[in-house]
Amino acid sequence: MPESYRITRPRGLATMVSTPEMDSDTIDLRLKAYGTGAAVLALDRLTKWLIESHVSFLDPVRVIPGFFDIVRSENTGVAFGLFNDSTSQWRTLVLVLLALAAVIGVSILLWRPERLDRLSRWGFALILGGASGNVVDRILYGRVTDFLLFYIRDYQWPAFNVADSAIVIGSVLLALGLLRPKAQAADVP
Repeated sequence: MPESYRITRPRGLATMVSTPEMDSDTIDLRLKAYGTGAAVLALDRLTKWLIESHVSFLDPVRVIPGFFDIVRSENTGVAFGLFNDSTSQWRTLVLVLLALAAVIGVSILLWRPERLDRLSRWGFALILGGASGNVVDRILYGRVTDFLLFYIRDYQWPAFNVADSAIVIGSVLLALGLLRPKAQAADVP
């Protein structure tokens, strides 16, 4: 991809700064990636608002009896309730900073989407949206609302939400991308 150069003059010194030209394919891929992340964030916020507005902590909604309920649960820890019982005053701050670092890191990766294969682009886009949804909750409320509960008899998976689902699906897409065989260049002397 051709690069153009422009002269900048910080504090009187002329320096060359590389600025890659933006082609329409890169912009299109970037819009799709960030748009997917924004759609996941919006869906996550909408579903959490609906649950917080219409579902009581004490009355789960039975969707498929013996298998799936919609519940209202608050998680102050991380995935699957890890650190939920921590009394450290730093817990929320540390979790917010780690989540923000993840959001920033993934956003940087998606800035140059043409460098990623299709599975990685979609995986990172879903992770961006999911991580953003959960970090918004942690910043605003110090907790995350979970509401999807799957179980069989006495065995249950911890409650989760749309953001968690997007993170898991994105992670699976990244793993599939890593496991997929890559075309190798011919060994030409």
